[in-house]
This record gives sequence, C-alpha cells and structure tokens, in this order.
Amino acid sequence: MSAWLLILALLVLGGVLSTLGDRLGSMVGKARLSLFNLRPRKTAVVITALTGSLISALSLGLMLLVSERLRVGLFQLDQIQAKVRDGRVALARSQQDLQTNRLELAQNREELLRSRQDRNRAEQGRQQAELGRQQALRSRSQALESKRVVTGQLAQAQQRVGSLRQELQPLQNQRQRLEQERDRLSRDVKGRDADIRRTEAELAKVRRSIASGQQELKGLETKVIALRRGDVVIASGQPLATAKVKVRKGEEAKAVIDALMQRANLAAFGMLLPGQKADRQILLVPRIDVEKLEQLLQRSGTWVVSIRSAANVLRGENRVLAFPDLRPNRPVVRQGESLARTVLEADVRSPEEIRSRMNLLLAASFARAQRQGTLVDGLQFDVTAFNTLGRALSARPQGVQATLEAVALVAADTPDPIVVELRWLPPNGRGG
Repeated sequence: MSAWLLILALLVLGGVLSTLGDRLGSMVGKARLSLFNLRPRKTAVVITALTGSLISALSLGLMLLVSERLRVGLFQLDQIQAKVRDGRVALARSQQDLQTNRLELAQNREELLRSRQDRNRAEQGRQQAELGRQQALRSRSQALESKRVVTGQLAQAQQRVGSLRQELQPLQNQRQRLEQERDRLSRDVKGRDADIRRTEAELAKVRRSIASGQQELKGLETKVIALRRGDVVIASGQPLATAKVKVRKGEEAKAVIDALMQRANLAAFGMLLPGQKADRQILLVPRIDVEKLEQLLQRSGTWVVSIRSAANVLRGENRVLAFPDLRPNRPVVRQGESLARTVLEADVRSPEEIRSRMNLLLAASFARAQRQGTLVDGLQFDVTAFNTLGRALSARPQGVQATLEAVALVAADTPDPIVVELRWLPPNGRGG
C-alpha cells in the first residue's frame, strides 16, 4: 500500500513542480529576465531545465527517503550480488558435502550390512558347533550302551564257561568210573560180552558228550577272550533291527521284510565299518528263512519281527550271518505296574551301597520285563531323578528303613522301550 502512495505522491509532486516550473518559465519569459548575461529566451529555457532537474532530484530524494529497498538496491547492489555469489558457492559446497556424506552413509550402511552378515554366519557356525557337540554326546551314549551290552554278554559267557566246567567234571569222573568198570569186567567176566558192549556204548556216548562239551568250552573261551579284547563288534543273538508288523494284504509282507532287511544291513554296516558309505550288502539271511517269514506274516494279528546275528562278528569281518525271529506282539507291562521292590535297611546309608541296591532293583525290574516277553536290551529312566533319589536316601534320618519300588511309567508291548521310575514309598507301603 505504501508503494502506491509513493507513486501517487511522485505524480502529484511532479505535476505541481512542472506547473510551477512552466509558470516560472512563462513569468521569466514575459518579464524578459536575463541570467548570466543570457538572452531572455535562453534564460527561460535554463529556468525550465533547472525546474525539471529539481523535479527529478526531489522525486529521487523522496523515493530514497521513503523506500529502504531502493536505497539498499542503489547503494549496496554490488555488495548484495557479491554475497549472492558467495552464497551460491557456499550452497554448491554444501551440496557437494551433502553428496559426500550420502556416499559415506551408503558405505557405512554396506559395512553395517556386511557386519550383520558376518554375525549371521558366526551364529550359524555356533549352531553347527552345537549340533556337532550334541552328535558327539549321542555317539558317546551309544558307545556306553554298547559297552554295557558287551559287558553283560561277557558275564553271561563267563557264567556259561563255569557251568560247562562244572558239568564236565562229573562226566570226566563218570568216564573214569566206566573205564575202570570196563577193565574190571574184562578181567573178571570175559563171557559177559553183551554187558561190555553196553558199557562201551555208554562210554562212547560219554566221550562224545565230553568232546562236544570241550568244543563248546573252547568256543566260549575264545568268545570270552575276544570279548575281553573288545574284538567282538556284534554278539551272537544281538538284534540288528526290530519292527512291529501287522500285514493287511499278502503282498505287503515282502515290502515289510525288504525294509527291515535294509535297516538291519545299515545297522550292521555302521557297526562293522563305521564312517564308510553303506554301498553293498553285508547281511546274509538264508532265503528259506525269508520265505518262511513271509508266509508267517500273512497270518492275521500283530507280530514282532527281529533280524538277529547268528554268531559273534569280530572286528575286520565283512559278512554278518543273521536269522529272522518272529514273535506275536503282546502287552508286556501296564502303565503304573510295579515291576520290583526292595527294602533298604536302616544301616544302609552310604551312597555306594544305596546306588548298588538301586541298580539291583533296576536289574530285577529288567529281569521281570524279560520274563514277560520284552525284546529291549535295557530299561529307560531319568538319570537326574535317579541321582536325586540316591542323595535323598543317603540323607534320610537315622534308624529309618526305606522301601523302593520300580514302576512302569508307560504301557509297553513286546518291542517297545520300558520306561521306569524309582519311587520311595511311604511307611504304609503304598505308592504315591
């Protein structure tokens, strides 16, 4: 609004001054005045020119007085232009710095992304290491289980050797008595040929029994030596694969047997040649046994089929003779069934004695499960709970007897694992 007032004031002022200048010029012309010895006409022209200059000067002075922008633009334009140029240069530098910062930011983002990828790879490496540790623990558990099985077989073989020696001793005594009887009969009664022949027949039978017992004793001693040296990888009668089978159609029996044989071959290959690829058949089962098993499986009902080793297999052998074992599936234990009990006397308090009695309780439970038809090689139980119960029994008050009971936690059929729990019964003898 002030600009319009300024323009209007300039127009009014210009009109007034031009009118005054014109009248002044007319008056000077009419009066025929002379300035600086000039002619009156030229004096009027000079007066008119001075009036016009005065109009311009007043107009410019009024504009400069009223408008600060005009004063700045007229007197400080060069400085402003220089500042604008400096500002543009600074803006260009700022844009360049901004571009540089953006590039650095992009590089930082790439480095952050690479660091995240490195961290992800490190996390994957840690997970793989954890999987390797778990696999090593499982392998150690399997090795301990195999050692336990071999130890049990060694104990059985030693018991068998002792029993055979006890059986051979009376046979040898009997042979000596029969030989003495034969000599006596030969000297005293030469006419009793029939008695002598009977005696000789009995003596030959006893000799065959002795020879057979000596061969079995020698074989068992060889097995015991092999077991002690750790050369036996697969024991005689050891199951290589077990499955619960119920065939609805006759043609399914062959597929089930083939799958079971493959599992048994893989198991034997892993025990004889650990770490090698199972690329050939090392399990040998008579074809007549396989055909007979296929016919038996076609009968109705649920069956438990096991592929068992026919003999001890030593380390370094590359063939495993095996035979199929077929049994009807039936319940072995019920959930909550008590398998065995034992009583810890008040003076049984040391951790070694308590652990020994608890192990005997587990052994009695496993023996009962075997009598009832289970095919598993051992019991399953919580080791942490086992150790906790042992410490609690060791810390029980003086003079207190403790009744322990092994209870089946889940129902199990013939091939199923037997899961048990040891419980400390209250004084009334009933489980909680």
